[in-house]
Amino acid sequence: MIVSDEERVILIRRGKDPYKGKLALPGGFVDFGETVEECAIREAREETGLSIQLLGILGVYSDPERDPRTHTMSTVFVADCVEGEPVGGDDAEDAFWVSLDSIAPDDLAFDHGQILEDFKKWNKERTTFWSTKKF
Repeated sequence: MIVSDEERVILIRRGKDPYKGKLALPGGFVDFGETVEECAIREAREETGLSIQLLGILGVYSDPERDPRTHTMSTVFVADCVEGEPVGGDDAEDAFWVSLDSIAPDDLAFDHGQILEDFKKWNKERTTFWSTKKF
């Protein structure tokens, strides 16, 4: 998910492979019996220590090459921080606010650079992004 105050976003430093040590957006896998919304809220709490409120869906990312472990699909939510200060937890070594303009897309793990580029457009247009593949 993207936790943002419109000028900054929360990033984590990955504590595990793949991409150990690289920057990424917080997120994770849906547990059995859990909705994607519940998963986003849980993962934000586990990886960043933050309580969040979901605002909407940025998009759905399903490029088969986006995760070297297996074919994964992500529903990317946009959220506000409701409470807390970022601190790394679970498989995140660290969590912190970063200025949106200071992030180079190539510095991020997975396809998270593309997701942040889409978020910059979403901030202006509120457009949903359905996939990293172009139709």
